[in-house]
Order: sequence, then structure tokens, then C-alpha cells
Amino acid sequence: MGDGSQTFIKIPDIKVPDLDAACVLFRQGDVEAFESLFRHHQRAVYGWILRIVRSPTVAEELVVETFWRIYKARARFDAAREFAPWARRIAMRVALDWLRAQRPETLLNDEVLASLPATADANPAVTAEIRQKTALAFARLPHKLRAAAVLAVIEEQSHKEVAEALGISVTAVKLRVFRALRLLRKDLERQGITP
Repeated sequence: MGDGSQTFIKIPDIKVPDLDAACVLFRQGDVEAFESLFRHHQRAVYGWILRIVRSPTVAEELVVETFWRIYKARARFDAAREFAPWARRIAMRVALDWLRAQRPETLLNDEVLASLPATADANPAVTAEIRQKTALAFARLPHKLRAAAVLAVIEEQSHKEVAEALGISVTAVKLRVFRALRLLRKDLERQGITP
């Protein structure tokens, strides 16, 4: 395998790289295997990070940082396990590290506000105000609570999936989501919105 050739699994009329083989080679330091994993998982990592940092430009930069950390940590990767959950944990750490270094107000922009859903029959002026106040309340959450809330409430992932992504226990996820929702509710009430 060290000759640069790729192994493929035959699926009816589709050729898919054998990612298990790439994982083994990646752990051994094979650059081509790393590039294959990068190409295969780049989009997913970008999406995970974007949901946390809420900025496409920042997310693109953090994808590079994530894969740099993945490459440096390759010796700790267990090739018998799936690559995606391991990569997601690293991506979440990178996103949380970035959030720790930021002030919450810097995360609010028109793009974030536009991404919040609105009902079709709602008054646009009222909806925009509620969306803005909700985004502000969300941005004021502590970064650990915000990450758990994004994954569990917005992405609707199971507590187990969130725990794996953040590298914490299911109980810790439940506690963080509960605290995040309680803080959001209090903040919105202070802003005059009854959730």
C-alpha cells in the first residue's frame, strides 16, 4: 500500500475509497492517506465548526487548524475505530478554543441573524427583533454551554452523539444543555421576550 495506490470497495456502479485502509496508513504517517481522509471529511468538519463559530471565514481557517491537529495527533488515533467521531472531537476543541479567545459581540453579524429560522406568518419586524435578541442571548452563553446547545438543540443530535463530539459524558451534556436553555430563557425574559 505504501506505493501510493488506493484500495477501493466495489459498490454497484460506484467506486468508494476504502477509508479503513486509509485510516491504518494515516496512523502510520502516510501523507496520501491523510490527504484522502482530508478530502473525504473536509466538508463535514467545516459544517461542524461553522455551526459553533457561525462565521464561514473563521470556519474555513479552523478547518485547516483542525486537520493540522489531526495530523499531529495521528499516533493517538485508533485505526480500529471510525475516523469521523475522532475528527469531530478535535474540530469541537478547535472551535471551542477559538470561542474562548473571542468576545461574544464579535460573533453577531447579519449572516448569523439571517440564519435563524422564522415562521412564514410572523410579522417581519417583530421576527427580526426576536431573532436579533435570541442571537445576542445565544452569543452571551459560555462557550461550553453554547457548543452543547448547538449540537443538541439546533442540530438535534442525541446526547450520546454530543458527548462523543465534545469528549464529555452524557450526563455532562444533559447538564450543559439544561443550563444553556435556562440561561437563554432568563436572558430573553430580561430583554422582554417570553420564550
